[in-house]
Amino acid sequence: ALEVPDFKNALKQFQKLVEKTVTQKTKERLGLYIEDDDEIDYDKFYTTTQTLFGPEVKDHNVKAFFRKISNNLDTRAEWCEIFGYFIGESDALSSQLKEENMVFLVSEKQQITHAVVKRQDVIKGIVKVPHLDFTVTSSQKGVLTIFNNQRKSFCSCPFYFRQDTAWITGCDFLPRLKCVVAVTERTVIVWDYKSKGSQNNCFTIKPMENGLLCVCTVTMSDYLAKDNILMGDDKGYVHLLTVTSDHFGFKQCKGKKESQLQVLDSKTFNIVKRKLHDDWVVKVKYISDLNCFGSCSSDSIHSFVLDDIKRLEDNLPVKEFSVPRGVNAFTYCGKAKVIVTGG
Repeated sequence: ALEVPDFKNALKQFQKLVEKTVTQKTKERLGLYIEDDDEIDYDKFYTTTQTLFGPEVKDHNVKAFFRKISNNLDTRAEWCEIFGYFIGESDALSSQLKEENMVFLVSEKQQITHAVVKRQDVIKGIVKVPHLDFTVTSSQKGVLTIFNNQRKSFCSCPFYFRQDTAWITGCDFLPRLKCVVAVTERTVIVWDYKSKGSQNNCFTIKPMENGLLCVCTVTMSDYLAKDNILMGDDKGYVHLLTVTSDHFGFKQCKGKKESQLQVLDSKTFNIVKRKLHDDWVVKVKYISDLNCFGSCSSDSIHSFVLDDIKRLEDNLPVKEFSVPRGVNAFTYCGKAKVIVTGG
């Protein structure tokens, strides 16, 4: 057990624990090996924190804090967060602070493994395609996989794992072309998963000027012969890329068994580029119910943008919202007709 003579000393030791945890998570993302004795998992983090501050620390607050620094290594973490925020013992909300009310229970879970995905690889994107009843996943090191409704892999494309060292940062499905789209730090990938046998026709669109961080498909009913792809980058720009079947031949080369990787010049595509944020664009999403697109950033001034996709295309001013410390995620609920953001 650690000896803690005063609260100030406890804060110093806690800060060192946080810094060591962030350093470890950074090494894990870089694929560096970590000695088992030095590894800080949640149990070790929780035990050390409770030793430093005593029973005043609640389980759910430590969990939330640990999840925060694990998911966003650059986030600003304050020690007071692990003590939570209480309105008062007599308040009606006090009963909701119990840990059992903060956890979602599931009746069943299943772990799906894939032989191609290596141990040091991680899933970066999961997209459900309802009308085809399958799920698309993309791994950081470049494996695109489609799972059917029985959660079994029926199609996989590990082409980028062998072709490039750039990490995949997201994926989505193109409903018109019926292809999978994924983005890396400098390229856009289009995969024709329908190609037969082991001949996976893959196309890369490059070069992209900035590092791409997120991607989504814009589903508009009036565009029957083309797909629009929305992307965010590390310089605060939002890109709208239009692709049609004319851009891709989707022809298989006879006599070759390996995946066909074809490189297309990004200058031949219609790409709209707008700087909407002053920091990384961490998520983009098209909300078909509102006919609007949304993008968010950790930038406190231009945190969240929500407007018609036409205004993006026509270079018109867009509606933006300022949220202290920025926005890391958002979603729309059609039933409640509300947009929720998380910072």
